[in-house]
Amino acid sequence: MSVGRSLVVSLALLVSVAACKKPTTDGKADDTTQPKSAELPPLEVKADTPNLLLTWVDDKGDFHVTQKPADVPTEGRAVVRVVVTTREEGTGSLVYVTNLDETNATGAYRLKTMPRAQWEELGASKRKARMEALAPSALPSSLPAPGGADPRSPAGAAAGKAPATGVVAIIYGADWCKPCHDAERYLKQRGATVIKKDIDQNEVAADEMRRKLEKAGRGGASIPVIDIMGQLQVGFSPAALEQALERARSAKGL
Repeated sequence: MSVGRSLVVSLALLVSVAACKKPTTDGKADDTTQPKSAELPPLEVKADTPNLLLTWVDDKGDFHVTQKPADVPTEGRAVVRVVVTTREEGTGSLVYVTNLDETNATGAYRLKTMPRAQWEELGASKRKARMEALAPSALPSSLPAPGGADPRSPAGAAAGKAPATGVVAIIYGADWCKPCHDAERYLKQRGATVIKKDIDQNEVAADEMRRKLEKAGRGGASIPVIDIMGQLQVGFSPAALEQALERARSAKGL
């Protein structure tokens, strides 16, 4: 065999070997050389771990947030989202979840990875089932505009753009929390200036919310937590928010 032909054969063999390490035709990489992107890194969490935010879902599909595993009731302990506020892991598209009734030999909870969309669906599916059970008396998916006008009608659309009242409301919540979005829409329809603070993404906001709850003598609570000019409301209650808005307007002389 000539030297030139031997060189060509050698190069062909090298190309063939290199190609074996590339992703397969179905787009999957070799597990021995590529990390598993669908899994979060290991995290040890125990009952006394500091800086915890634990989110559980009740039978109505509402999300609740607390700081201590002991504060999570029986109905919500089977699937609890875990966030350590000093770490970024678990706050993106993948989240940590655990069963608070299961621990390993060291007393650590058995954490597993779940897509955020799947976690959010836990609450959404329960809310849907509840609304279907209440039908036809269930509330519509969109909130009424002030005065009872349908926001989809011309009158409702105009009413939904309420003039600013000078009242400022701070909503401590999270992107996955439907009542947080409902509260935001309700307050804006009534002319309040709304400031949103995501306790999942902002550790300072989470600490700020905790301090306000402690000052008000409140422990673990659901979200949203809403501060209307110093009046602290927990959860989305149109009647309670309306009263707080009225008191805030009166205090400002509006």
